[in-house]
Amino acid sequence: MTAPSCHRRGRRSAAGPAARLRIPALRIARGGCVAGRRGRGGRRCHALSAPVLSCAKRPSGTPSHCHRGAGPPGGRGVCIREFRAAEQEAARRIFYDGIMERIPNTAFRGLRQHPRTQLLYALLHALCFAVTRSLLLTCLVPVGLLGLRYYYSRKVILAYLECALHTDMADIEQYYMKPPGSCFWVAVLDGNVVGIVAARAHEEDNTVELLRMSVDSRFRGKGIAKALGRKVLEFAMVHNYSAVVLGTTAVKVAAHKLYESLGFRHMGASDHYVLPGMTLSLAERLFFQVRYHRYRLQLREE
Repeated sequence: MTAPSCHRRGRRSAAGPAARLRIPALRIARGGCVAGRRGRGGRRCHALSAPVLSCAKRPSGTPSHCHRGAGPPGGRGVCIREFRAAEQEAARRIFYDGIMERIPNTAFRGLRQHPRTQLLYALLHALCFAVTRSLLLTCLVPVGLLGLRYYYSRKVILAYLECALHTDMADIEQYYMKPPGSCFWVAVLDGNVVGIVAARAHEEDNTVELLRMSVDSRFRGKGIAKALGRKVLEFAMVHNYSAVVLGTTAVKVAAHKLYESLGFRHMGASDHYVLPGMTLSLAERLFFQVRYHRYRLQLREE
């Protein structure tokens, strides 16, 4: 059964603004593929000539649009299509696994992004030696500090997951597929959901936010995340939004390179972002820090 369509406002034209877009590499073609790439049936796509049916109101009974993307050598490729209600648990699992990976990344790799915290830990290390004169206890200080960082990273991220899994990820169809200007896509390989991404419109500044992007760790490095990101850009262009924005606390360099490869510009970072689930206690401030990065891809001038 086709998921409920997540249509945009009807007063905007899908084809009109194509000529004004700043990223010609993502021109949308008939059949829902990117210009210059293979579309459904193996044919090569050409310039925009009709609106894509994905996440737009379409006739009853029309099958959900499928964008064939990257895949393993010799495989059938990845299908990027709209979320279906039966895929709720698979999407939640991919989201959960992706967020859980951030616990060690935030606790250990993330420390490199916070020189003041590093200095504080070094002073605590020196203070321990000055007070105890014990090499054994002094050597145990870094282990204890990293252990506390892991504990508080896990505590905060689990609280964040609890919040997300009981809000938008509790009912994806209701939160993303029904409201105008929102949509949720899945990447399907050999009948299994291997990636997810969502889009949510902000009408006050005519932008679309890319969020909830995650790919099953077993299928990374195959271009699936980039194909999911492009789907959000296509959605924004078809529906005449002026820009796509995103925010992330990801530590891995690969995640930031992915956004840049899609055309996003880094707009700044903040060390004072309050993640849902944070209590802002003194211990939490000492042992849990995140850096929030903002990205923007301008599609056209207002």
